[in-house]
Amino acid sequence: MTYKSKRSKATNIPMKVKKAVFERDNGHCIYCGRIGQPNAHYISRAKGGLGIEQNIVTLCIGCHHQYDNGELHKEIEVYIRKYLRAKYPDWNEQDLIYKKWQDINN
Repeated sequence: MTYKSKRSKATNIPMKVKKAVFERDNGHCIYCGRIGQPNAHYISRAKGGLGIEQNIVTLCIGCHHQYDNGELHKEIEVYIRKYLRAKYPDWNEQDLIYKKWQDINN
């Protein structure tokens, strides 16, 4: 796959990540329990959210739509944050964002 930018590549969800997230979430929406797809960014691609396991969750079509379009955005966001913190003890939101000018010494 060809990407227009490094950011585009960094925010894309590789198949390896989708498989790992699907297994982690047992193939079900973490919010409502219906069958889902592992393609929802906690931090959106538009905000530089990386396509890594710690930023991706499985949501059903309905919950993903509500999360992306604001109907239940805050409620689902809080739920996803708690879920990911429980799965990854060292989880840090700042580690989920693409940083073009990140200092290589940090």
